[in-house]
Amino acid sequence: MKKIHIYLFGLGNVGSTLIKQILESERFFKTSHGIELKIVGLANSRKVLTTIDGVTSNWEQQFAQQAVTREPNAFYDFASIYNEVRIAVDATASKELSQFYPELVEHGFHVVTANKIANTLSQDFYDDLRDLLREKELCFEYETNVGAGLPIVDTICNLHESGEQIFAVNGVFSGSLGYIFNRFSQEDVSFSTVVIDALKNGYTEPDPREDLSGNDVARKLLVLAREAGLKLEFTDITIENLVIPELQTASLNQFLERIQLLDEPLQKRKSQLQQDEVLRHLGQLDTLNKKLTVSLQVVKKDSPAGQLQGSDGFFEIYSESYASHPLVIKGAGAGREVTARGLLSDIIKIARTVPVMVLR
Repeated sequence: MKKIHIYLFGLGNVGSTLIKQILESERFFKTSHGIELKIVGLANSRKVLTTIDGVTSNWEQQFAQQAVTREPNAFYDFASIYNEVRIAVDATASKELSQFYPELVEHGFHVVTANKIANTLSQDFYDDLRDLLREKELCFEYETNVGAGLPIVDTICNLHESGEQIFAVNGVFSGSLGYIFNRFSQEDVSFSTVVIDALKNGYTEPDPREDLSGNDVARKLLVLAREAGLKLEFTDITIENLVIPELQTASLNQFLERIQLLDEPLQKRKSQLQQDEVLRHLGQLDTLNKKLTVSLQVVKKDSPAGQLQGSDGFFEIYSESYASHPLVIKGAGAGREVTARGLLSDIIKIARTVPVMVLR
């Protein structure tokens, strides 16, 4: 039986759902894959819990009672005692944590992340991290960086590594904004109401401005651009920000208290739609011209993007083999369940391929 120790950062919507999914599937992994997954470490921004027995279904009570003040080396000190495969899972949106991935790798951790920031920091950071992973023979999986559980990152990577020239990737990159503009275009409801609903349902980032600013989609574009072999920085992306200037620098609480200020400008754009049109938030990656664009656009209702429902993501990939008829990937592009399941898939991908013992 291959034993895998999981150290989870982030206990919010996605993190807590991942714990539930791992515990519910424990028997399946043992019988089908010969893998024993143990969540031996939990951490939020303030507290940390380590347990060699692994957490159970009452992990919240366990964390509340036994967690201690988080120290920088808490997971490292604990992991050094046990010679098991160790996987650090980042279910946060923390820039600070993403900058510690090289340190995690130095301490022998494979990394699985839903956090897009590490892959969209400077090109030097991106390249250096991969050099270190190769040196340490460790894995870095991040399928959930784009499209939640949809296999878009692997598809782009596999095409590129097979020598396929990728021309463009277009579509609705954000299931969160897909949900928001699907509802806003079709229902007689204020924009702010839809955003708050999306936040409560776990579709948006903890701060919805990360989605509304276009930054989240821009990061996804940059992730795919780099998977396609381009050397680009975040500042190379043209981004339309849907958050009015006076709310861009407000605190999160201030933004949520005044979010109704977004209603008028968005309602104006909605009122200009023709009967056969809807609003869609689109990302466009032109690899030939190295051009990345994020914007809110008007599309026909009967177009592929216009027909989307709910929080579906939609990606069109144009390449040498798919020049006239694009490769299309479509499905749930946001939500705690699909994102957590994507993280779990990445965990199993590593668990099935790495040696039983970690070399230290």
